[in-house]
Amino acid sequence: MSSGPGAASGPFAPTPAGLRVALRVQPGASRTGIDGPKALDDRTLVLALRVSAPAEGGKANAAAIKLLAKTWKIPKSAIEIVAGHGDRRKTVLVAGDAMALQAHLQAWLAGLPDSRPG
Repeated sequence: MSSGPGAASGPFAPTPAGLRVALRVQPGASRTGIDGPKALDDRTLVLALRVSAPAEGGKANAAAIKLLAKTWKIPKSAIEIVAGHGDRRKTVLVAGDAMALQAHLQAWLAGLPDSRPG
């Protein structure tokens, strides 16, 4: 899956239903936060994040959605995990206008302290 969600658009891929975002979630971390874009060994670009919630009973998934919603200032109900429920690599769908969402999230990404993939 080396051509994962958009090499040109980072971890984002527009779809008719909204914007897909490739994630790598580290559960059970000492701190909750978003580390920014990261290139995995297979060169797929993902958005790396950490949650303090454990990887049991969907707690880490719920914490990841809560973190993204708060950070991106969008409703939790607009974010759904569509792949990787039991894996560290996940894909979320952010429901809405894909182009507007992508512009919003690209601007957010550009504002991170170090937004270079790697």
